[in-house]
Order: sequence, then C-alpha cells, then structure tokens
Amino acid sequence: MSNRRRQQAGGAEPAAPADLPEGEHLSAAPSADSVAGPEADRPADVRQVGVGPWPGGPEAWPTDLRYDRELLADGDRRNVVDRYRYWTIAAIRADLAARAHRLHVAIENVSQDLNIGSIVRSANAFNVAGVHIIGRRRWNKRGAMVTNRYLDVHHHPEPGELLAWARAEGYEVIGIDNGPGAQLLEAADLPERCLMVFGSEGEGISPELSAGCSRLLRIGQYGSTRSINVAAAAAVAMHTWILQHAGPAPD
Repeated sequence: MSNRRRQQAGGAEPAAPADLPEGEHLSAAPSADSVAGPEADRPADVRQVGVGPWPGGPEAWPTDLRYDRELLADGDRRNVVDRYRYWTIAAIRADLAARAHRLHVAIENVSQDLNIGSIVRSANAFNVAGVHIIGRRRWNKRGAMVTNRYLDVHHHPEPGELLAWARAEGYEVIGIDNGPGAQLLEAADLPERCLMVFGSEGEGISPELSAGCSRLLRIGQYGSTRSINVAAAAAVAMHTWILQHAGPAPD
C-alpha cells in the first residue's frame, strides 16, 4: 500500500450514516488509537499514521458496500477524516457530492503554478462543488495531497469557455484580485451560486477573465506586502463564502 497517502488521524469516531444495515453502525469503526497495535509503542516521530487493519479479521468486517475490502485488510493511511476511514474513493466522492456547496472556484494555469494544488486541497476542505483549471490542461498536483480524487476538476482551454459555463449554470462570477477598483471582500455580500476566479501567481487575473466578472474583490491587508499568496487568498475567500452561506461543519 505504498501508494496510500498517510495522515495523522484525529481519533474521533465517525458518525453513523442512516442507511447502514440494521444493527450495524459506522460508529463501530475503530479509531486510530484502537487499531494502532504495535505502532502505539513506537516513538511519536516514527509511529505509523492513520489506522491499521480492521480488528477481528474478515469475520468482523462490516458489510456496508461503502467499505473498501483492501483497506479493511491492510489499514487506511489516507489523508481523510475519521468519518471516511476504510471507505472507497467512490463512496467518499458520492457523499461529498450529495452535500457540496454551491460554490465553484477557478484558477488560470499559466505556468503549472504550485499554488493550484493547494487551492484544490482547500476546495476539498470546504467541499466546493467543483474546481476549474483555465489554460493548460496539465497542472501541478503536488500540493493537492491527492484531494483531487474526491472532487470534480474541470478544464477550460480559455476564459471564454468558463464564462459561458457560468452563464449557462446561473453562477455569478466574482474575481478575487487586488487590482484597481476592487472592493473589500470582508464587506461584500457574496452570492449563493458563486464562481470565484483567481489569476496566476504574479500576473493576477487576465483581462479577458476580469471582463467577465460581475465585480472584483480584494482581501484587506495591514502589512507592507502588496499581495498575499494566491493559494492563501483562495482559502480566505472560500472561507468567507462559507461563513455567509454554509451551516456548521460536520463533526
């Protein structure tokens, strides 16, 4: 399982979905501590992360089809919250899609910017409905930490195609940029059906994409730097939308 991403589990037991077979609850899934086995005795700096094989062997495995039998057998070292421990990728994607927010984000891919992967990771954390890459099809996935497996990533060869998609789907296009005329993000009322667009690091939003935005918003800054990193700006902007339109985060 060398291709499995590793992550320190939070230790909290996942919530029980309503459609589990009678008498079977996902909350029975072992926590990271309960299945660590010999790992618990290792020094903290070398301890394996995630959870090990489901205790009790195949006879004790849950029968819900959302569980991945390979993960039940070998353990789950992925960077997922405890609720999704041992779930298949398809099951996680379906659950996220069923409660995705009406927020999309787009970024112009001029030079395979490392920030794109970080933006995808933040988009997954806030469960946006989709990420849109404008320009080059290939993008640097390193910062995504494989979170791109769990959400829809769309490609648009040029800004006009993205803008046409937004019009057809009824999304207002909001540019996040600190250029002339940009208003404060903190003071703005964001639309529920929102497509946030970001330019490339250093160059900002292209004129064609900027012309298609209903408005430009900037993040208030208090220091000496002219701008903040585009991945950081995207996380701030997404969270601002979350505060206005989303309910409390799931446990």
